[in-house]
Amino acid sequence: MVAAASLAGGPIAAMVAATGAVVLGTVAAARSRTPNARRETRRAAARTAGRTAARTTGLRHGGAGRAGAGSRSLASRSGRVPGQHRRGTGAVAGHASTATDGKTRNGAAHGSPKRAHGGAGKAAGRAGQVRALRAAQQAAGGSRAGQRAQTTAARRAVADARRNAKTTGGAGRSGGLAGQMLGGTAHKARAVRDAAIAKNRARRDNKARATVDAQRSAVRKAPARRAARQALQRSAARFHGRRLLAALLALPVGLLGFLTSPIGRKFKLPWLIHPGRRLYRRLCQTAREQRNLRDDAIREELHDQEAAADAEATQDGTDGIADHVQRPAVQVPISTNTPVIEGENVSGFRFEEVASEMEQAANSYDPEDAMEILAMVEGLPAALTSVANVMKILAERSDNEFPLEKEVADAFNDIFGALMSAVAVAEDMGPLFRQVHAQDIARHEDPRNGPQAEKGWNV
Repeated sequence: MVAAASLAGGPIAAMVAATGAVVLGTVAAARSRTPNARRETRRAAARTAGRTAARTTGLRHGGAGRAGAGSRSLASRSGRVPGQHRRGTGAVAGHASTATDGKTRNGAAHGSPKRAHGGAGKAAGRAGQVRALRAAQQAAGGSRAGQRAQTTAARRAVADARRNAKTTGGAGRSGGLAGQMLGGTAHKARAVRDAAIAKNRARRDNKARATVDAQRSAVRKAPARRAARQALQRSAARFHGRRLLAALLALPVGLLGFLTSPIGRKFKLPWLIHPGRRLYRRLCQTAREQRNLRDDAIREELHDQEAAADAEATQDGTDGIADHVQRPAVQVPISTNTPVIEGENVSGFRFEEVASEMEQAANSYDPEDAMEILAMVEGLPAALTSVANVMKILAERSDNEFPLEKEVADAFNDIFGALMSAVAVAEDMGPLFRQVHAQDIARHEDPRNGPQAEKGWNV
């Protein structure tokens, strides 16, 4: 274009043509960089069509030749259309490019699903392992604190094993005289590293233990603090009430002071000047002193209650069950008691026999009417509470009296918690029974024209 302009119009025309070309190129570049929703939509549609065609070609091995021939014929036909080569972002261009690069596209199409399925399989396998570990941890016995400690120990063991494996691998690669000379230095460096790691772990354990102890202390002291807070609020309300009463009493005296104040100033009598203000100040000061005394007594009582709660927690253990069994300082000689005959019931407490009798009673239970079932359902919480109290008593006696380890007491305590959860469910059965059988219960509790008349609807 510049050459034609120079031949036609000379150097000036050539300069004008060059300037126009530069301006046109700049505008085109800026326009291509400017985001355009329609252009991006066309490009995305072209990419999607190309990927779909490549995936279809890769999955259908039998029809690959026919699809390639059809795509090539479509590309040959579309090539003869004027202006087709300028629109390479359309769906037809995407199919044509897919058919042209058949080998490369087919390889990518075959490889990407395999990689995707492999990655998904690995992720599913890891998720399954995590679920299995969590299920095993939940099914394991012991308290939650013991499980947390066991999990922490396992994680640290895995981290130590990985670190030692890396160190061993590096030491194994370095051999010869140089490796022997550097072995002592590496051993000292590992010892320093292990000491630093152990110190850091101990610091984190102490911090976590302090946090748990603080939260447990706050839970123990919560009732006393709540009562003290309510008492302080009542004291403040009483003080403000006294102030309001003082204002009401000082109001008429203050109105009278409008007459007595000039007289007091004239005759120099201070007790006649502002009598209402002095009365209000005196009453408020007395009320404030009494409030301070009450608040100090409340805070002292709170301090005593918190100290008693801490002393009780220190005496009974963290959660009612100590961490270790109390053992004597010296060995106790074995006593020569009378041997117990096998099968003899010594203490008279056979929980399984009582439970089997309850099971037999449930199998042979034949209620006369549904109201008897309602009474049984409403009595379930009390029955389950009694069973839960049995486990609570066994936990306390296993901790304090029986020669058992603390894990056994923890297990009884866990059973007690599970049974109390069942009690909470049983408490909801009575209202549910009355809700779903409201009409039937009304026929018994509030019969129409007496029970004999209501029997006419019995079937």
